[in-house]
Amino acid sequence: MKQVVIFERVCLIGHIVSMVFGLVGILLIIPNAELIMSLSEVGQTAMQWSMAGGGVAYMILGALAVFLYAKRTLGLGKALCFFIPAVSISLTSELLGTSTGFPFGGYSYLSGLGYKIAGLVPFTIPLSWFYVGCVSYLLARVGLEVDKKPSLLRHIGAIALGALLLTSWDFVLDPAMSQTSLPFWYWHQPGAFFGMPYQNFAGWMGTGSVFMTAAALLWRNNPIKLERSQLNIPLIVYMANFGFATVMSLAAGFSIPVGLGVVLGIAPAVALWLRVPGTSSVVETENKEVAVASVNVAFK
Repeated sequence: MKQVVIFERVCLIGHIVSMVFGLVGILLIIPNAELIMSLSEVGQTAMQWSMAGGGVAYMILGALAVFLYAKRTLGLGKALCFFIPAVSISLTSELLGTSTGFPFGGYSYLSGLGYKIAGLVPFTIPLSWFYVGCVSYLLARVGLEVDKKPSLLRHIGAIALGALLLTSWDFVLDPAMSQTSLPFWYWHQPGAFFGMPYQNFAGWMGTGSVFMTAAALLWRNNPIKLERSQLNIPLIVYMANFGFATVMSLAAGFSIPVGLGVVLGIAPAVALWLRVPGTSSVVETENKEVAVASVNVAFK
């Protein structure tokens, strides 16, 4: 178990470091290519690696970190019950989107994100849906106490809020990533929201809701019991990816999407994390339950 935790942390740190390298490359090196010549040999090698595989590395490392976290805290079965629907459903949506324009609008991927499945969708894209979708749904589900006070309304609320956290990340990421000096995808007909069509948001909400619903159904007989400290990794992953998107958008002059993302993504994510009891509260509750059970047994 200790080795798994260490590997999980290494993947998480590598995920964040890869994003930092990516930001330096996209925002500083590419617009000022002459800077590469002023770097040491090690620096030049690092920048070349960043440009060639940084985008692929940060998504693979993010997916690995979140999958290992889910396996450790939820169990392998639950981890797979989220991973498989998230990857397969998001890939289906992306293939439909890049070939028909539904459900996101007409767009195409460029190079930089790895091998394209069917020549249309980089294999890393479904992985990003998985790891950001997973941390978003866990924050929403545990924060709304779905497994402590189960009800249809709470389940629907967790799915809707999880999908909103996921979509809020895209508010910030998409304008910059499609209009940077080194774009990773482009819209066939730029939309009204900083280059994105409003249909894109409906597609994100819909796709996220579908695979979160699938996971909720697969988890229905296995309640999730996590305390606040166990949600630190989901919050860190969400904040780190939001931070990456924020720097990209602000550098491109897109402040309004960042503001929307903060209101609809960061603020709810932090609020949900704060709603979850800490370790002491969980232990106190468990002790009370044990005490009550002991009294009941004594009376019998």
